Amino acid sequence: MIELRTTPHIHARKDVVMIMRNVVYATMPIVAWSVWQYGLSSLLLLLTVVASCLATERLFSLKQGNTLGDWSAVITGILLALSLPPGFPLWMGAVAGFSGIGLGKALFGGLGMNVFNPALVGRAFVQAAFPVAITSWTPALFDGRFTSIIPSTITMPFMLPPATAEWNASVAVDAFTGATPLGLQKFEGVSTPALDLFLGTSAGSAGESAALVILLCGLYLAFRRMLDWRIPVSVMAGTAITASAFHLIDPVAYPDALFMLFSGGLMLGAWFMASDMMGSPVTPRGVVIYGLLIGFVTVIIRLFGGLTEGVMYAILLGNAATPLIDQLTQPRIFGQRKSS
Repeated sequence: MIELRTTPHIHARKDVVMIMRNVVYATMPIVAWSVWQYGLSSLLLLLTVVASCLATERLFSLKQGNTLGDWSAVITGILLALSLPPGFPLWMGAVAGFSGIGLGKALFGGLGMNVFNPALVGRAFVQAAFPVAITSWTPALFDGRFTSIIPSTITMPFMLPPATAEWNASVAVDAFTGATPLGLQKFEGVSTPALDLFLGTSAGSAGESAALVILLCGLYLAFRRMLDWRIPVSVMAGTAITASAFHLIDPVAYPDALFMLFSGGLMLGAWFMASDMMGSPVTPRGVVIYGLLIGFVTVIIRLFGGLTEGVMYAILLGNAATPLIDQLTQPRIFGQRKSS
């Protein structure tokens, strides 16, 4: 008896479920660091956003069958929660999860067909819908973080969160101005030491400040060949080259490359969001161009835009440019004459 099968005849050991599951594993140290820095509020935010993503995924997959087992909604929820302020109201976090899966994934037809990174779509939606809440920061490692909750966390649905300036002053270990290192540098000209940014002792979004932890987790995935290492390296290279050029022009007005690399969400975006297989190019030259573009746009927005952070919009722009980049960088077919 002869059994005929279509190609491929040899299958790789890694499948989507295995890769997504390992990405979730890789984020666990970042999650743990976030909870260590911000306590119960960070933990509740993570659980709420992930639960919202899972519920939305199940809602939109009722006709196709249960797709929760591919872990994609879990990783979307984790990355989305890590990109939000630790005191972000839980009901707004649920909205972020719903919009991330609904607008960023289900609208395009599900896993593998989405153009944009779903976590960043959710982040962009709440950035536009709740601009005040998403730019309200709290100090890291504050006293009582494991026994109390940041007041804005438990804001009632459809209500504005309370101002946290007075609360910040009462719990901060050191003087805290309510701004992130990017905000301090952009609007006050105060630069945070690169070592503090690298070790993750400064304030920021729930999971963006631990550059060292993020780097180690990203390297784990790179060594397991579950992400294309050229993408994060190109993003960091584009950021460093652009920042260094402006720093050479005016060292006082423009921060150096290390500050740009270790501040804000650059490391989290480069290793865990820009490297999303669905939204990044597939050609060898394409991924390098894609990464350099993201790094360049990030620095331009940070230095000259009205926002302090530019990683989210830079990656979404890179996602949108991916089809064009793939088209322009397609290798020549063997034996085919190069077009003039």
